[in-house]
Amino acid sequence: MIRQVAATLLLSVLAAGAAHAHATLEQAQGISGKAYKAVVRIGHGCEGKPTLKVRVKVPEGLLSAKPMPKAGWTVEKIKGSYEKSYDLYGKPVKEGLTEIVWSGGNLADDEYDEFVFRGTVAKELPLGTRVYVPIVQECTDGASERWIEIPAAGKSSDDYEKPAPYFDVVEQPRS
Repeated sequence: MIRQVAATLLLSVLAAGAAHAHATLEQAQGISGKAYKAVVRIGHGCEGKPTLKVRVKVPEGLLSAKPMPKAGWTVEKIKGSYEKSYDLYGKPVKEGLTEIVWSGGNLADDEYDEFVFRGTVAKELPLGTRVYVPIVQECTDGASERWIEIPAAGKSSDDYEKPAPYFDVVEQPRS
């Protein structure tokens, strides 16, 4: 009986992971008021075509974002205003990166890669907030994959075909 329950649980976890295995974040949690390293995983191209560009919308509440340079790719940093002002280490912050675009590379459909940036999780975000990070892959011949669906109230990412990856805001663990 225990084996059967364990096997069912394992299959459920694997099925959930497979549903979101296209564009994901490595870290499922971000600590309130602390740095968050976003590792965006791109698991395939677009309908067999190679990925040439990866666009990441930096979500509201992820402050002072900075992309990691990536060999063979150029990085475009798009700045804009935040919806509200945040306190970042004692200083008010009202603007920052709102989008990061890696382009010029050539990620084949049968290859996998990661795109990295960091930011600080605003301490004003309530604990338990789910922060969505919409991602768009642009591929050859105008093909694209848009991982941008954010669940409506009462729904979850499992209800969508191309959900935006996310992390949850958590409290710093006590030592």
